[in-house]
Amino acid sequence: MENIKILGFTATIDSVGKTLSEIDAIKKDGEIIQLLNADAVASKNHIIHGVNQAFLAFERGENLAKDISVEIVLRCSAQRQISKAFKILGLSEGEMNLCAVLINCDDYSDELNSLFISDDDVLIANEEKLKEIYKISDFELENMSIEDLLIDRITKLTVDY
Repeated sequence: MENIKILGFTATIDSVGKTLSEIDAIKKDGEIIQLLNADAVASKNHIIHGVNQAFLAFERGENLAKDISVEIVLRCSAQRQISKAFKILGLSEGEMNLCAVLINCDDYSDELNSLFISDDDVLIANEEKLKEIYKISDFELENMSIEDLLIDRITKLTVDY
């Protein structure tokens, strides 16, 4: 099991490339800091499951992407296509809620707080937004929560491989 920390932030992103470069500049070798669109996050369990599935995919040689960070986005979004995954969980310019996933990292609270505004409330699921983002029907929610449904979809990416 990897050492995973999940933090919420609000941000104003002027340039996605510049933001990603700033994140790359603070992390050390072997550390992963993956920023995700928090509006598409059902829960910390949703993200932890996606991260674990990404690492398992690499261990088994079943990864869909060459890069672990991209694999994390694929798994957490329950998508096979990178473009669709980034449309769901990727960054965009302007005001946005961020989910920062830190894997095997030192504490970067100060650095992240200098870039973004800490706000774990952005990690509270908005069911209506999630239903729209993931195209979830009311019928699907009769027997499962959105969190369980997304975890199930992530797991099925591996099963259907």
